Amino acid sequence: MPEYIPPFTITPAVISLISEISEMIGRISVFTDSADNLRLRKVNRIKTIKGSLAIEGNTLSEEQITAILEGKKVTAPVREIREVQNAIRAYDYIDKWQPYLEDDLLTAHGILMDGLLDKPGIYRKGGVGVVAGERLVHLAPPAGRVPILMKDLLLWLKKTEHHPLIAGAVFHYEFEFIHPFDDGNGRIGRLWQTLILYKWNPVFVNVPVENIVYKYQGEYYNAIKESTKNSDSTFFIEFMLRMITEAVRGMSTPEVTPYVTPEVKKMLLIIKGEMTRKEIQQKLGLKDEKHFRERYIKPSVEAGIIEMTVPDKPNSRLQKYRITGKGKSVIAGKK
Repeated sequence: MPEYIPPFTITPAVISLISEISEMIGRISVFTDSADNLRLRKVNRIKTIKGSLAIEGNTLSEEQITAILEGKKVTAPVREIREVQNAIRAYDYIDKWQPYLEDDLLTAHGILMDGLLDKPGIYRKGGVGVVAGERLVHLAPPAGRVPILMKDLLLWLKKTEHHPLIAGAVFHYEFEFIHPFDDGNGRIGRLWQTLILYKWNPVFVNVPVENIVYKYQGEYYNAIKESTKNSDSTFFIEFMLRMITEAVRGMSTPEVTPYVTPEVKKMLLIIKGEMTRKEIQQKLGLKDEKHFRERYIKPSVEAGIIEMTVPDKPNSRLQKYRITGKGKSVIAGKK
């Protein structure tokens, strides 16, 4: 029996988008390797989780998701909190999975839907359809065919020589068409496309593609619909590549380094590693604490050129300050 090959066409638009994305990713990779961007990674992970879950109706804000990520108590529907907790766990595991392994896919679904389904991580046993309002927009294949359809798709993914940007979008569409689980198909499909891209370039674990997809949620569903109508995922591939392009462009655009006063720049030059407020003030030979906080520390933190080591407790006795990647750019005289 011949191996399954998903139907799609590589159009000039697809080639152009892949070229643009690859060029921008190269610039991001350099930035990632050379700058202190842990805060940016955290922000983008939160945007990713919010975007993917918001598509499914989760109402939690980025602030609430941040609080959950930091182990703080949040007042919100229990199910929505559980969805966020599960998504945080799943994205933390992303470097441990292989996109073509069925066991890893089932494990990922088990984590994403833990406590949300009676039997997470198991293919559905009954029929399922995708409904928009009161209208059935897609009737998924019979449950009995799901295991073989998934094996065929995963085998294709393992063997394909197509660019990961294409393979990821094709898998995403085919996965949504099969709809192998009772629930959670959208979020696992988006997670798996991110995993495929991550295996191509690790920087993708921090590119909030899902947040951009949420921004164009109506077009996302329409792209799936159009590809199903045409029995060809080309429409969906082009859509997802545009989403990836927008997400990557947002990360690759350099931040404008803020203007800083000569006094603040002098402060940056004397900060070595992590230092307390008192240590920095003494090094500068300043005696007025209020003046130092208002003219040096506060504007520098707000501009993102220095950061607190204990940001959740600004007045902590253990508080220290360190220079950020943006601060290093200021020292280097970059614009």
